[in-house]
Amino acid sequence: MTEIRRAVAGDIDELERLEAQAFKGDRLSRRSFKRWLKHRGCVFLVGEEGGSLCGYILVIQRRGTRLARLYSLAVDPAYRGRGVAADLIRQGERVARDTGSLYMRLEVAGNNSAAISLYRKLGYQQFGLYRDYYEDHSDALRMEKCIHRLQSGGDSRVIPWMSQTTSFTCGPASLMMAMSGLDPAYRPSPVEEIQIWREATTIFMTSGHGGCHPLGLALAAVDRGFAAEVWINQRGPLFVEGVRDPNKKRVLRLVHEAFVEQARERSIPVYYENIDQSTLAANYAEGANQLVLISTYRMDSRKTPHWVVVSGYDENCLYFHDPDLEVGPHPTIAEEQREAIECHHVPIARDDFASMSLFGGSRLRTAVILRK
Repeated sequence: MTEIRRAVAGDIDELERLEAQAFKGDRLSRRSFKRWLKHRGCVFLVGEEGGSLCGYILVIQRRGTRLARLYSLAVDPAYRGRGVAADLIRQGERVARDTGSLYMRLEVAGNNSAAISLYRKLGYQQFGLYRDYYEDHSDALRMEKCIHRLQSGGDSRVIPWMSQTTSFTCGPASLMMAMSGLDPAYRPSPVEEIQIWREATTIFMTSGHGGCHPLGLALAAVDRGFAAEVWINQRGPLFVEGVRDPNKKRVLRLVHEAFVEQARERSIPVYYENIDQSTLAANYAEGANQLVLISTYRMDSRKTPHWVVVSGYDENCLYFHDPDLEVGPHPTIAEEQREAIECHHVPIARDDFASMSLFGGSRLRTAVILRK
């Protein structure tokens, strides 16, 4: 009988053996196994019979969200057809659910009919497709299951996802996603990303390069032919509370005042009040794309302001595209692609979103609403 337990460091050789037997390409490296064995934000289980591993499942849980991903699943060919894969998946779902996940997602090769049949039997439904995803150029089906049996709803239109190319351009990357979703003719690029940052930057932040001001992002969107409105729950300069240098604070105030005046001149509506989740959902349903500022503390323990794009909603969650692609050292192309999937349509439970969308001691809440 197969025993399912947590993977441990002593399993590394057997995990490598399983990986080599199960996959011709797109394999996890020994370095990757070591990293995931130490990672707290994952469910890493193995099936064992007679002292040998017959399979493993690796489920990644994105910190601060309710999303889990079946990152990798492998079964020894000698044990296939005996229900090992299904047992591993069910146990992986249980552990992920018990630790707060609402949804499980996965990618599977479009030509892997046996695996697709198993996933559908277990309740997974296809919700997307990636062309030329694997090393052999086969496509990947994206499948999802609500492991809490919650019913989804809301709009399912497509907003293109893209990664920020620097540590400080989450705002421009999010703006480019939002504009691309409204106008397929819009052409984002790394040059455009930096140009938007130059137009919208606050100049300084708590450390490093300055982030982007909501009014600056709105002005950049209007200059590119879109309609924009801004919601800010406070007046006065933003992001100054974490800046100690008096001259930097002076610059932040000057930049803020300039953005306010430019927005007034361009007749950009500015609402100095909180934007609630019902308004975000209603705007999305009406066809608007929205940038929301969040605090990354729940995801990475850093109190950093970060722009994301609302990409959907249902009764239980708001979803966003996160432009911040985080990969480990020396990632393979396959690993980088897998990590990117975790940044698409990230589900945040509504109670969590209420806290996550406030930043700093001033509890700043702000959003930029774009329309055609």
